[in-house]
Amino acid sequence: MKISTWNVNGYRAAWNKGLPTWVQATQPDVLCLQEIKVKPEQLNLEQLGMPGYEAYWNPAERPGYSGVATFLRAPAQKVEYGLGEPRFDCEGRVIRSHHSGFILMNIYFPSGQRGRERVDFKLEFYGNLLATCDRLHAAGEQMIITGDFNTAHQEIDLANPRQNRTTSGFLPEERVWIDYFLDHGFVDAYRQLYPDRVGYTWWTYRSGARARNVGWRLDYFLVSRGLMDRVREVTIHAEVMGSDHSPVSLTLD
Repeated sequence: MKISTWNVNGYRAAWNKGLPTWVQATQPDVLCLQEIKVKPEQLNLEQLGMPGYEAYWNPAERPGYSGVATFLRAPAQKVEYGLGEPRFDCEGRVIRSHHSGFILMNIYFPSGQRGRERVDFKLEFYGNLLATCDRLHAAGEQMIITGDFNTAHQEIDLANPRQNRTTSGFLPEERVWIDYFLDHGFVDAYRQLYPDRVGYTWWTYRSGARARNVGWRLDYFLVSRGLMDRVREVTIHAEVMGSDHSPVSLTLD
């Protein structure tokens, strides 16, 4: 089973830059998109779905902002939206799909780039999500959390760690939440497989950063420890354009 995640920075923009062609070429079983910036009613019939996939949309209430979508080749047992907290859920950040043996969470984590208030909002979102995951783990569920975490966990996960110590996305109070998830039964699948590999998934559009590979690893698969023995590969598709993020794929037995 192949699960792919991609912050497309605008679904319609990514569509026009080759999103359907990439999906047809790679054929993921599940495709998780973040930052879709669109409501389904704004799309034409062709854009609403991709051949062979069922589409599930969770747009933000605010037009042109945030939002996630999950595309499934095989029906899920159940699909749920949000975390049950209105101040988070109005931003369209979570889709949970239930599959045989695990729950998949497609998440667009908040950014803290717009000031301290949004940093605090982001940390509260992490806390609410972890409490939800703790309840699910306690009930015997296994999970895969994927999407744009908007945080680089360790120094290896961004090109210029020293210069970004006071930048949201690499603040100590943001990074520690990745530690908390790892302490609560999750594994960073890419880093587990490749402890020393440098791989980035986001590059600013400024200063030719992508061409120079001055990037950040912001897009993750956190996998319940009990599922990790089924993980065969995690691939960063850094060559794929169409967004300031690259897609990332996880292969699961």
